[in-house]
Amino acid sequence: MVGFMRRRAAFGLAAAAMLAGCGGGGSSLSNSPPAPCPRISILADGADLTRFRDGAVPDIASMTSDARLIGFNASCDYTRRRDGVNVNISAIFDVERGPVATLPRVSLPWFIAVTDAGDGQIIERRDYVTPVEFAGNASRIRIASSPVVISFPAEERLVENHNVRLSFQMTPEDLALNRRRGPR
Repeated sequence: MVGFMRRRAAFGLAAAAMLAGCGGGGSSLSNSPPAPCPRISILADGADLTRFRDGAVPDIASMTSDARLIGFNASCDYTRRRDGVNVNISAIFDVERGPVATLPRVSLPWFIAVTDAGDGQIIERRDYVTPVEFAGNASRIRIASSPVVISFPAEERLVENHNVRLSFQMTPEDLALNRRRGPR
């Protein structure tokens, strides 16, 4: 009987310790709904960036680099006081060194634009440059940008009623080339 009481007391203490570890009092973040996220996407016309040797006819023989914005990693988390939402985004690029490239590195200019739900108004735009270094004689590389943080007020409707668009920073000639060749 004494052994049974000791086991029961030990079980009770273990259960109390487990509950204490779960943060039993107050509001636990694990029981909270996940943070809202805006709609995040890549602009189709801005997903490819091909560079050519200056003054040359734009074709494969004069290509210095060809880059594609192929995806992104993103997460949405409440701020510490839950009065805002931080959206962490990292762009993912596939980059190929062209046949006339003279340097082992290239810089990828890109941007993030935050728009309203209907894409009618640009609320914020940030420009970035991601450096790419080709190791040895490698001609292709996949690279992720440094993470970028965009902050929104915590009101769910405000966060979810926004779009976040990623694209390369392009010249009118770059854009015309992408539209001529179509999506790849």
